Amino acid sequence: MSEHHLMIIGAERVDADQADEVRSPYDGRVLGSVPVGTTKHLDAAIATAKATLAAGAIPTHERAAILDRLAEALTARQEEFAQSISAEAAKPISTARVEASRAIDTARFSAAVARTMTSEALTLDASPAGEGKTGFIKKVPIGVVGAISPFNFPLNLVCHKIAPAIAAGCPVVLKPASSTPLTALLLAEVLVEDCGLPPGWLNVVTCPGRTAAHMVEHDDVAMITFTGSPPVGWNIRATAPRKKVSLELGNNSPIVIEPDVDVAAAAAKLKMAAFGFAGQTCISTQRIYVHEDIATAFTEAMADQARSLTVGDPADPATEVSSLIDSGETERVAAWVDEATAAGATLICGGTMADGVLAPTVLADVTDDMKVSCVEVFGPVVGIATYTDYEDALTRANASTYGLQAAVFTNDIGKALRATEVLEYGGVLINESPSWRADHMPYGGIRDSGNTREGPAYTVREMTEDRLIIIQP
Repeated sequence: MSEHHLMIIGAERVDADQADEVRSPYDGRVLGSVPVGTTKHLDAAIATAKATLAAGAIPTHERAAILDRLAEALTARQEEFAQSISAEAAKPISTARVEASRAIDTARFSAAVARTMTSEALTLDASPAGEGKTGFIKKVPIGVVGAISPFNFPLNLVCHKIAPAIAAGCPVVLKPASSTPLTALLLAEVLVEDCGLPPGWLNVVTCPGRTAAHMVEHDDVAMITFTGSPPVGWNIRATAPRKKVSLELGNNSPIVIEPDVDVAAAAAKLKMAAFGFAGQTCISTQRIYVHEDIATAFTEAMADQARSLTVGDPADPATEVSSLIDSGETERVAAWVDEATAAGATLICGGTMADGVLAPTVLADVTDDMKVSCVEVFGPVVGIATYTDYEDALTRANASTYGLQAAVFTNDIGKALRATEVLEYGGVLINESPSWRADHMPYGGIRDSGNTREGPAYTVREMTEDRLIIIQP
């Protein structure tokens, strides 16, 4: 029988009247079950978090030590976490192992931030009114953090919320993605049981998204950190105007490829950027604008890369592309491909289904008004369009409601620098795919892509307030 996993509220392991099964998106097998949390469970978790904060902070050195122990535990149990990610998200095990290793980095960087947070001294006597006074700014926890995490990185994106919160001294109420809660619960168990995080600092309530709206509106939650879809994220922002709300949302990552680059090398670099985890990442390569002089050669090279991918069981180390998170998403993405071809796009490869898995798909002759271009696909689909004028290509890359990361491939330093000036995105990458991320960099976007930057140092800033201290001796 599959295991029933309980919620964590303070020191208690808590069940509910109803349970949800967690199934593999690939073959539908039951992996476990979790309670269906209610607003009462959220109230209890928030009250526990609030009381925990009021009872006194964990000393900073101990917060850092807990995070160091987390990094050590994630290292020791890396394969266990990778298997959990792979099973519940249908993430190919090779890709899941990369995520598990990245989470180690996220914990270590968070520990480093905890150790290096400093107060800021003020030169008060720069004003005559300040003579004789001492002033400084102290960083204090913002309060209870409500964290809502997505399905696509069940470990690392949970770590990106929890680990900085521990560094900042904030208690957390976590609502993990309903389709991938088991890895988050395992992480919480490890933090509490193996790493010495005291009870109350991390509370996990497995509830539906509609129930989590209660946490968004709760007066005792100071901050919401959400990663997911733009409509849900911006609705949270509108619902909680007096809270700090940090949003990491979607994208339809564009790349402009100039004719002076190595076509084969560029296509090889974009292989996993476009199709890794079946395109289910916020910065998956989606729109490729290729100079007309190399368009035929690049399209052939990209199709060769797509065809070379191994599709199938996520548990197989050879697999590179597996199922989307559910059959509804698979049908949606396939329909968008059909819609694009009906509107004039050319299907170069893919577009077919085998054992419920959509094959990596390359479309050419894509126009900017097609859904596969102007809306986030979140599937194993890349669209190729051509251009003649570089400035026009940059303009088209900018013509998006999203603004997370974009890229240009060129060996002309002038054009590279021009792209960094013109492309209106949170991140602009040169000769690297827009799907690249290191876990300590400031990662985030503008417009529909969000309103914050992640990376432990940047998240801790969001999770702390500046308290002005003035002393008159």
